[in-house]
Amino acid sequence: MTEHPGFGTMPARLLDHRELGAQQLADRAGLDADEVRSVLSGRGPDAEPLRRLAPAPGFHAVDLFALAGAAVPEDMAPLDAAAAPWVKNTVTDTARLPAAERRALLRLIRSLPQEERRSGFAPNPPLPLAAGHGASVIRMLQYRNLSWVGMAHALASVTPTYLSAATYGVIGAGRTELTPRLVADIAALLGIGARDLAALTGVVLHEAPPPPAPEATDIAAILWEARRLSAEQAQHVSELARSLRKGCCDRHLADRPGP
Repeated sequence: MTEHPGFGTMPARLLDHRELGAQQLADRAGLDADEVRSVLSGRGPDAEPLRRLAPAPGFHAVDLFALAGAAVPEDMAPLDAAAAPWVKNTVTDTARLPAAERRALLRLIRSLPQEERRSGFAPNPPLPLAAGHGASVIRMLQYRNLSWVGMAHALASVTPTYLSAATYGVIGAGRTELTPRLVADIAALLGIGARDLAALTGVVLHEAPPPPAPEATDIAAILWEARRLSAEQAQHVSELARSLRKGCCDRHLADRPGP
């Protein structure tokens, strides 16, 4: 089991990878350099600096909280944990749609009204307790409202990774190491550069990873935007995605030449 090196080590690796100094990061984030150095030193990242640091290197703030193993502020969490099964179904159906219909679904998700939060977000299964890099990336996926089953379906739909749902629990528990292939594929699903995620987790990519497939890029955007959906809204989107997928299959069969 790999021990977590401490939160400060992870952004320090990313800064080294990006060839950025603490002062440059502070300037981009509108923070005092001492605040940035405090985060990089690992002296307990505070919520406000983490919120402001994330956009500077092009990250979502919730991902920095997940990487830090810190409590994610409620306003950054998915709206409704009960939406998770519908989000998983939307991903598996949308991944099989043509690009135009994938992007139409993304526009629909963005257009839905924001509902009020009815309860605190509690991932199912609970967040992994391990402190390793595997736990960090699993937390990031859980805050896309993906359960272990959702992770298995989503990665298998848009990347070459095909693992059982239980394997993601093993990764989160720190009982298996992250591989370069898995880091690259999870990065695609998170909408993060593979080299950036590798730098954050200390995984060495021995060769340049191929660019993510277009459907992976679209699904990453859909997963991010779907975080704001209630279960009822997510069900509506999922049913539409299933209908569109069925329509595509019907058209494909109708277009096939006869015997």
